[in-house]
Amino acid sequence: MHPILVLLLIAVWGAAMWLGFMYVFPVLFAGTLVVAGVAALGLYYLHACRTLAPSTLEGPSPVAEPKVSYRHYLLGQVWRDWWTISRTVVPQVYRTARGTIVRLTRVLLGGLWGFFVFPVWLALCTGIVAAAVPASGFVLALTVLYGVVAAAGLAVWLVCVLVLAAVERVFMTYGRILQTCPHPFCYERIGLPEYECPGCGARHRHLAPGSGGAFRHVCRCGARLPTTVPLGRFRLAAYCPHCGGRLPERIGRVRVEPLPFVGGPAAGKTTFMVLGIRALHARARAVHGRLAFVEQRHAQAYAGAIHEFQRGGRLAKTGPELPLATMVDIELPGRARRILYLFDPAGEHYTGATEVESLRYLDHSEALLFVVDPFALPQLRRALTGDEREFVDDAAVSSEEDPADTLQRVLNELRSRPDQGRQKRVAVVVTKTDLLARTEIGRCLAGDADLRDWLGRVGLGNTVRTLDQVAGQVRYFASGLATEPADVAELLGWVTGLAASSNGDHPPAEAAPGDPSPELPGTAPLRAPWPVRGRGSTRVPVGYTVGRWAVLCGLSVLTAGTLTGAVVAAAERFPF
Repeated sequence: MHPILVLLLIAVWGAAMWLGFMYVFPVLFAGTLVVAGVAALGLYYLHACRTLAPSTLEGPSPVAEPKVSYRHYLLGQVWRDWWTISRTVVPQVYRTARGTIVRLTRVLLGGLWGFFVFPVWLALCTGIVAAAVPASGFVLALTVLYGVVAAAGLAVWLVCVLVLAAVERVFMTYGRILQTCPHPFCYERIGLPEYECPGCGARHRHLAPGSGGAFRHVCRCGARLPTTVPLGRFRLAAYCPHCGGRLPERIGRVRVEPLPFVGGPAAGKTTFMVLGIRALHARARAVHGRLAFVEQRHAQAYAGAIHEFQRGGRLAKTGPELPLATMVDIELPGRARRILYLFDPAGEHYTGATEVESLRYLDHSEALLFVVDPFALPQLRRALTGDEREFVDDAAVSSEEDPADTLQRVLNELRSRPDQGRQKRVAVVVTKTDLLARTEIGRCLAGDADLRDWLGRVGLGNTVRTLDQVAGQVRYFASGLATEPADVAELLGWVTGLAASSNGDHPPAEAAPGDPSPELPGTAPLRAPWPVRGRGSTRVPVGYTVGRWAVLCGLSVLTAGTLTGAVVAAAERFPF
């Protein structure tokens, strides 16, 4: 090639380089940087919308269906959403930028003209590469945004959890709420029952303020369940976490009061329990309260017992198996509410130390009802005449277990408790007094004789003194089929801590000794069941949607701020 032509080409190339780097490169680099950055930002925002907008379980960042209930959004899913957006956008931006640079190189540097458009290629490629810096800053800002949203949300969540837990603790402590299992071979104290979802039947073992939510947990079926008793958790079906047995429907809302009926075989425990339920039902009706059985079988057994009383028959002997507590839910005007666990085992369970040890419900009782069959007292039987003994044997079945021995075995078992078996209240019920009053030794009970002193005179003096040491309060009560229901109700109200008497506006109803209450108590629950409400099993919980939209709103603000800043900076750099 001619030297002059070569020099001319070199001059043209030098002029092109000078013009390119002086005038084209700055403008094209800035424009490419802005366009590439905005493109990356728009791509990020587009994928963020696709990830955070869906309210279904499926989507770019799917929400796994839990085994029982969803965890709080900020404890896991929020970071899965962030990772889904980041791992999708960053590789796509990198591939797009790399492909664009490769194509620009092939087009602009693929021939001789490449020597002249090199500043253009360099401006475009450098602008694309340099856009990684603001893009990285934006990703970092988004990560900080996620952290701020998560930290603020978790702080609010933690405060709500602590406050709700404290409120429930105060409620349980103030109301002296005791939760125990009434089922045989369990009888365990319960910290938190299992609760059944009314929508799908799933059992929730940890339905309390925590990782599943502060105010509500969301079941796998979408139903929203309350986390504390004040919020309505007592309206759910509850089960013992130890044995799986069904618990009373208001457990946790109302104090459970275990009341063991202690007495030997044929002492009259079942008869007095039936008389007590009848009396409490009459009292509840008189003061416009409510009484209901928890189990249908107990309502049926009670109705059968009342029918036997009307016929003048005797109640069937209690079976030898460990007892399921007869659960009675009572609500009287004011704050008088109790779920009574009436434990009425066969008297044979009190005839040996091993048998008494199996009655684990004694570990939780604060009160005892000691049933004394007076005709089981050896000293009293020796005092009966032949005619009196024959009359008593024909009229009733007497226990052959000395009541003093029965109580001593129970007290020995109670001493293994941390409180040494201390009882707040003990009611001593002397049964069959309608027969006892027809004997010479018991005739004085028809007057104003002191029952405590009388028991001391007929062989229970040591037992009476022992009870004075074990119990804070002791009451003695004479019971027979003709005993006034109001007196029985007052005794049971006292021993269970239930204020059985009203404010005086409604006198207690009187019932004939052998007549049932006008209506037999049923098993209608004393609380409304929890309604099934939720978004369904195919949609994420409301908390997830709120969390995602909070992040998306923050991202929108961040994106708008970034674009505004870029426009302002460009206007200042290149004024028109």
